[in-house]
Amino acid sequence: MTSTADTAPLAQTLALLGLHGLEAAELLQLLLHFTVLSMLAVGGAITTATDMHRYLVQEQGWLNDTEFNASIALAQAAPGPNILFVALLGLHSAGVAGVVLAMLGIMLPSSAVALVVGRLRRANREAVALRAFTAGLTPLTLGLLVSTGWVLTAPTRSHWGTWALLAVTVALNVRTRLSPMWLIALGAVAGMLGLVG
Repeated sequence: MTSTADTAPLAQTLALLGLHGLEAAELLQLLLHFTVLSMLAVGGAITTATDMHRYLVQEQGWLNDTEFNASIALAQAAPGPNILFVALLGLHSAGVAGVVLAMLGIMLPSSAVALVVGRLRRANREAVALRAFTAGLTPLTLGLLVSTGWVLTAPTRSHWGTWALLAVTVALNVRTRLSPMWLIALGAVAGMLGLVG
Protein backbone atom coordinates (compact mmCIF):
# COMPACT_ATOMS: atom_id res chain seq x y z
CA MET A 1 0.00 0.00 0.00
CA THR A 2 1.41 3.39 -0.99
CA SER A 3 1.13 6.41 1.20
CA THR A 4 -0.06 9.84 0.16
CA ALA A 5 3.52 11.15 0.47
CA ASP A 6 4.70 8.53 -2.07
CA THR A 7 2.11 9.60 -4.65
CA ALA A 8 2.62 13.36 -4.22
CA PRO A 9 5.47 13.64 -6.80
CA LEU A 10 3.44 11.60 -9.29
CA ALA A 11 0.41 13.83 -8.74
CA GLN A 12 2.56 16.93 -9.24
CA THR A 13 4.02 15.52 -12.47
CA LEU A 14 0.58 14.63 -13.78
CA ALA A 15 -0.66 18.11 -12.86
CA LEU A 16 2.19 19.64 -14.87
CA LEU A 17 1.38 17.43 -17.85
CA GLY A 18 -2.33 17.69 -17.19
CA LEU A 19 -5.09 19.31 -19.11
CA HIS A 20 -5.94 22.00 -16.54
CA GLY A 21 -9.41 20.52 -16.22
CA LEU A 22 -10.21 20.67 -19.94
CA GLU A 23 -12.18 17.95 -21.64
CA ALA A 24 -11.68 16.42 -25.09
CA ALA A 25 -14.26 18.74 -26.70
CA GLU A 26 -12.47 21.81 -25.33
CA LEU A 27 -9.13 20.51 -26.57
CA LEU A 28 -10.64 20.02 -30.02
CA GLN A 29 -11.98 23.60 -29.90
CA LEU A 30 -8.47 24.82 -29.04
CA LEU A 31 -6.99 22.95 -32.00
CA LEU A 32 -9.67 24.16 -34.40
CA HIS A 33 -9.43 27.77 -33.23
CA PHE A 34 -5.68 27.87 -33.76
CA THR A 35 -6.12 26.15 -37.13
CA VAL A 36 -8.42 28.95 -38.28
CA LEU A 37 -6.02 31.56 -36.89
CA SER A 38 -3.22 29.92 -38.84
CA MET A 39 -4.96 30.84 -42.06
CA LEU A 40 -5.37 34.45 -40.89
CA ALA A 41 -1.80 34.91 -39.65
CA VAL A 42 -0.69 37.26 -42.42
CA GLY A 43 2.58 38.71 -41.17
CA GLY A 44 3.16 35.96 -38.62
CA ALA A 45 1.29 34.42 -35.71
CA ILE A 46 1.74 37.54 -33.58
CA THR A 47 -0.74 39.37 -35.82
CA THR A 48 -3.48 37.05 -34.56
CA ALA A 49 -2.71 37.68 -30.89
CA THR A 50 -5.78 39.92 -30.65
CA ASP A 51 -8.08 37.02 -31.46
CA MET A 52 -6.05 34.62 -29.31
CA HIS A 53 -6.63 37.03 -26.42
CA ARG A 54 -10.34 37.25 -27.17
CA TYR A 55 -10.66 33.46 -27.28
CA LEU A 56 -8.36 32.39 -24.43
CA VAL A 57 -8.95 35.26 -21.98
CA GLN A 58 -12.37 36.73 -22.68
CA GLU A 59 -14.39 33.78 -24.01
CA GLN A 60 -12.85 30.71 -22.37
CA GLY A 61 -11.28 32.27 -19.27
CA TRP A 62 -8.35 29.84 -19.44
CA LEU A 63 -5.86 32.71 -18.98
CA ASN A 64 -5.98 36.19 -17.51
CA ASP A 65 -4.49 39.36 -19.04
CA THR A 66 -1.27 39.04 -17.05
CA GLU A 67 -0.65 35.42 -18.06
CA PHE A 68 -1.41 36.23 -21.69
CA ASN A 69 0.94 39.22 -21.81
CA ALA A 70 3.66 37.38 -19.86
CA SER A 71 3.51 34.48 -22.33
CA ILE A 72 4.07 36.80 -25.26
CA ALA A 73 6.77 38.85 -23.51
CA LEU A 74 8.70 35.76 -22.40
CA ALA A 75 8.57 34.18 -25.85
CA GLN A 76 9.58 37.40 -27.60
CA ALA A 77 12.51 37.89 -25.22
CA ALA A 78 13.75 34.31 -25.62
CA PRO A 79 16.03 33.37 -28.48
CA GLY A 80 14.39 31.38 -31.23
CA PRO A 81 11.34 31.76 -33.40
CA ASN A 82 8.70 34.33 -32.48
CA ILE A 83 5.98 31.68 -32.65
CA LEU A 84 7.08 30.30 -29.27
CA PHE A 85 4.42 32.46 -27.62
CA VAL A 86 1.77 30.12 -29.05
CA ALA A 87 3.38 27.19 -27.23
CA LEU A 88 3.32 29.14 -23.95
CA LEU A 89 -0.32 30.10 -24.45
CA GLY A 90 -1.13 26.43 -25.09
CA LEU A 91 0.84 25.38 -22.00
CA HIS A 92 -0.99 27.84 -19.75
CA SER A 93 -4.34 26.85 -21.25
CA ALA A 94 -4.15 23.05 -21.32
CA GLY A 95 -0.73 21.81 -20.23
CA VAL A 96 1.44 19.78 -22.58
CA ALA A 97 -1.59 18.76 -24.66
CA GLY A 98 -2.28 22.47 -25.15
CA VAL A 99 1.27 23.03 -26.42
CA VAL A 100 0.94 20.25 -28.97
CA LEU A 101 -2.54 21.21 -30.14
CA ALA A 102 -1.89 24.97 -30.32
CA MET A 103 1.36 24.48 -32.25
CA LEU A 104 -0.16 21.94 -34.64
CA GLY A 105 -3.12 24.22 -35.23
CA ILE A 106 -1.08 27.36 -35.86
CA MET A 107 1.69 25.75 -37.92
CA LEU A 108 0.33 22.96 -40.13
CA PRO A 109 -2.25 24.81 -42.27
CA SER A 110 -0.16 27.92 -42.87
CA SER A 111 2.96 25.85 -43.59
CA ALA A 112 1.09 23.81 -46.20
CA VAL A 113 -0.30 26.97 -47.83
CA ALA A 114 3.13 28.64 -47.76
CA LEU A 115 4.66 25.64 -49.52
CA VAL A 116 2.05 25.68 -52.28
CA VAL A 117 2.04 29.47 -52.68
CA GLY A 118 5.84 29.58 -52.72
CA ARG A 119 5.92 27.20 -55.64
CA LEU A 120 3.20 29.12 -57.48
CA ARG A 121 4.98 32.40 -56.85
CA ARG A 122 8.25 31.13 -58.28
CA ALA A 123 6.41 29.94 -61.39
CA ASN A 124 4.37 33.17 -61.81
CA ARG A 125 6.73 35.80 -60.44
CA GLU A 126 5.64 38.56 -62.82
CA ALA A 127 1.87 38.00 -62.65
CA VAL A 128 0.01 41.26 -61.95
CA ALA A 129 -2.56 39.55 -59.76
CA LEU A 130 0.15 38.05 -57.56
CA ARG A 131 1.94 41.40 -57.17
CA ALA A 132 -1.37 43.13 -56.35
CA PHE A 133 -2.22 40.47 -53.78
CA THR A 134 1.19 40.84 -52.13
CA ALA A 135 0.89 44.64 -52.07
CA GLY A 136 -2.57 44.36 -50.49
CA LEU A 137 -1.20 42.28 -47.63
CA THR A 138 1.01 45.11 -46.35
CA PRO A 139 -1.75 47.33 -44.90
CA LEU A 140 -3.56 44.25 -43.60
CA THR A 141 -0.44 43.14 -41.73
CA LEU A 142 0.11 46.61 -40.28
CA GLY A 143 -3.50 46.78 -39.09
CA LEU A 144 -3.22 43.38 -37.41
CA LEU A 145 0.01 44.43 -35.68
CA VAL A 146 -1.57 47.66 -34.42
CA SER A 147 -4.55 45.72 -33.02
CA THR A 148 -2.15 43.30 -31.30
CA GLY A 149 -0.31 46.21 -29.72
CA TRP A 150 -3.62 47.66 -28.55
CA VAL A 151 -4.58 44.39 -26.81
CA LEU A 152 -1.18 43.96 -25.20
CA THR A 153 -1.25 47.46 -23.73
CA ALA A 154 -4.72 47.04 -22.18
CA PRO A 155 -3.47 46.53 -18.60
CA THR A 156 -1.35 49.71 -18.70
CA ARG A 157 -3.20 51.86 -21.22
CA SER A 158 -4.79 54.17 -18.63
CA HIS A 159 -1.43 55.14 -17.11
CA TRP A 160 0.17 58.39 -18.30
CA GLY A 161 3.63 56.80 -18.38
CA THR A 162 2.53 54.32 -21.03
CA TRP A 163 1.54 57.13 -23.38
CA ALA A 164 4.74 59.06 -22.68
CA LEU A 165 6.85 55.97 -23.36
CA LEU A 166 4.91 55.34 -26.57
CA ALA A 167 5.48 58.93 -27.73
CA VAL A 168 9.22 58.77 -26.97
CA THR A 169 9.54 55.41 -28.73
CA VAL A 170 7.74 56.59 -31.88
CA ALA A 171 9.73 59.84 -31.96
CA LEU A 172 13.05 58.03 -31.59
CA ASN A 173 12.08 55.47 -34.25
CA VAL A 174 11.10 58.18 -36.72
CA ARG A 175 13.91 60.66 -36.03
CA THR A 176 16.93 58.41 -35.36
CA ARG A 177 18.53 55.17 -36.45
CA LEU A 178 18.69 53.99 -32.85
CA SER A 179 18.56 50.22 -32.49
CA PRO A 180 15.18 48.87 -31.28
CA MET A 181 17.10 47.04 -28.53
CA TRP A 182 17.79 50.41 -26.85
CA LEU A 183 14.09 51.23 -26.99
CA ILE A 184 13.23 47.87 -25.46
CA ALA A 185 15.78 48.55 -22.72
CA LEU A 186 14.21 52.00 -22.18
CA GLY A 187 10.81 50.34 -21.75
CA ALA A 188 12.24 47.80 -19.31
CA VAL A 189 13.85 50.51 -17.19
CA ALA A 190 10.63 52.55 -17.22
CA GLY A 191 8.72 49.46 -16.06
CA MET A 192 11.21 48.69 -13.29
CA LEU A 193 10.98 52.27 -12.05
CA GLY A 194 7.19 52.08 -11.99
CA LEU A 195 6.78 54.80 -14.62
CA VAL A 196 4.34 52.70 -16.62
CA GLY A 197 1.19 51.06 -15.25
